[in-house]
Amino acid sequence: MPSVSHLGYFSDRKGRRGKQFPRRILIGTALLLSFAVAAVVFGQTTGIGVIKHQTGAPVAIRDILITRDAADIVTVTDARSGVVISAFEKDAGGFVRGSLRAFERMRMVAKVPAAAPYRLIQWETGAVSLSDTALGERIYLEAFGKDNAAAFAALLETREGARQ
Repeated sequence: MPSVSHLGYFSDRKGRRGKQFPRRILIGTALLLSFAVAAVVFGQTTGIGVIKHQTGAPVAIRDILITRDAADIVTVTDARSGVVISAFEKDAGGFVRGSLRAFERMRMVAKVPAAAPYRLIQWETGAVSLSDTALGERIYLEAFGKDNAAAFAALLETREGARQ
């Protein structure tokens, strides 16, 4: 069987190098990765450039149950006393209602009972967090804006039943 070398393909390639990956891109990538690692190590050892979320001690804590009924009314109840703190009609309580949907989904995925209470905490710094006692998740509500955090902070302050 004759070889393919007689076709001339291999003889034309002698002395030529194939296309190589650009060396500058490799060097640039290595330098960028080195800088990123150095910046992280520097920040962790000196504390410069590191943002820490300091909340202090809890000032107010309340365990609440957030439920939705067949008429799509979201009711917030004090988990200990059973007193209705607030009830949101279908077109009201947008952020509270949206948070409930997110937590319902997380509980459904984790196969956790929906009847477990949520823990609402106001911290010394004024920050407000919502914790899911069943999942162990905690969300700092300021991340969604001050108005949305204030919607939950109002649930801490309300001691009587109210309808919004």
